[in-house]
Amino acid sequence: MKEAAAVAFVPVLLIWTLTPIYNIVMVSLDSKGDVFSNDIWPPHPSLDSFWIVLSEGYWYLQYFWQQFGNSVYIGAATTFLTLLIGSLASFSIGRMRLKYGWLVSNAALLTYAIPASFLAIPFYSIMLKYGLADNLWSVIFAEVTFATPYAIFIFRQYAVSIPIELDEAARIDGASPVQIYLRVYLPLMAPALVAVGTYALLLAWNEYLYQFMLLSSKQSMTVPVALAQFLNSDEAPWNYMMATAIIYAIPPVAIYYAFRGRMTAGLTMGGVKG
Repeated sequence: MKEAAAVAFVPVLLIWTLTPIYNIVMVSLDSKGDVFSNDIWPPHPSLDSFWIVLSEGYWYLQYFWQQFGNSVYIGAATTFLTLLIGSLASFSIGRMRLKYGWLVSNAALLTYAIPASFLAIPFYSIMLKYGLADNLWSVIFAEVTFATPYAIFIFRQYAVSIPIELDEAARIDGASPVQIYLRVYLPLMAPALVAVGTYALLLAWNEYLYQFMLLSSKQSMTVPVALAQFLNSDEAPWNYMMATAIIYAIPPVAIYYAFRGRMTAGLTMGGVKG
């Protein structure tokens, strides 16, 4: 009975999941960009919309590649800083056995008790005071703030599976804490690093609220914010918008499927060893 119910639920889940993606692709292939068409498939499908996006052939897309580069820069910097701060914090708390280290990690997790949207105005005020308004680093600092507590939690949980005797053996051989961190800790933490790195990248890649608030000029905007600008025109070019969305979604999807094995291992090991 349960198997039959599961089999019956699969098509419903697939339709629910794939219908929005199908509509995005359909509109992007429609030369007129008609979102209210009753056609199941565009009568004259065309890839012109993708070429317009790639060649920046529409006035709302004149900074597309620069905005795409901004997204890559923010994603890469957020990922790097999240991994660096999270791994150093978890190493110091868990492996160096700092007194009251548990208090630091628990206090970091408590930050998730406050919704990110509630902190948008304070963040904007802080960045304005420090001269970081309309600066990519303002978004990077905000994203790292939200991603780091999760990183510390996962790293600490995963590190439990790494025998502390390895650190002690390295100390006996004369290794310094920095050498233990670089040559013992980080290599063994690879699955967790991939899992958290993917999470941080996707968080920064898909962020809209803070990018919208902190970035104002078209040259500093990211693609998600620029996409919303399409709606400001009298006649929104939906086909260009959907083509832009598809192109923008390719990198994170490729990264996810390239590292999903290590990502799953990192997350499940962290959960089991808690």
